[in-house]
Amino acid sequence: MLLAIDVYYNEQSAKVVGALFSWEDKEPQKIITCTYPNVLPYESGMFYKRELPCILELLKKVKLNKLTAIIVDGHCFVNNDKKNGLGGYLWESLGKKVPIIGIAKRSFNNTEKVSREVYRGESTNPLYVSVIDFDLDEAIANIKEMHGEYRMPTILKQVDSETRGI
Repeated sequence: MLLAIDVYYNEQSAKVVGALFSWEDKEPQKIITCTYPNVLPYESGMFYKRELPCILELLKKVKLNKLTAIIVDGHCFVNNDKKNGLGGYLWESLGKKVPIIGIAKRSFNNTEKVSREVYRGESTNPLYVSVIDFDLDEAIANIKEMHGEYRMPTILKQVDSETRGI
């Protein structure tokens, strides 16, 4: 079982949404949500400080030992020296027990050794995929085959929409 997580912020709080699914699913098997109050303000270069507490709150509702991996909307590493991004900090926070797959919409400079561009459908804009404790080629192959004909797989798009209440 996989868990894809996304977070959406308003002035006071964050809405966190997780979708439990298998690679071949067209829609989530289960949607999990929570609200996280008193979100920290955005700090340039320290995005994880804002997002990580929100994700950890949602994970209290999940049996981590049942997960094959957690998919985050972001990077595992922010440079080729493997400086942690959101995915790296999440992995460490979970005691390095659950593999992490980062799927980002934008690239970081100097990450070509730790992430790869993935093109889906007819899109000319790639997704940027990175992993921790998971095979990168396997993650890419599965992401390419996920349901949906556009850049963003259907389930990941649904998670994003759910955070915004769309």
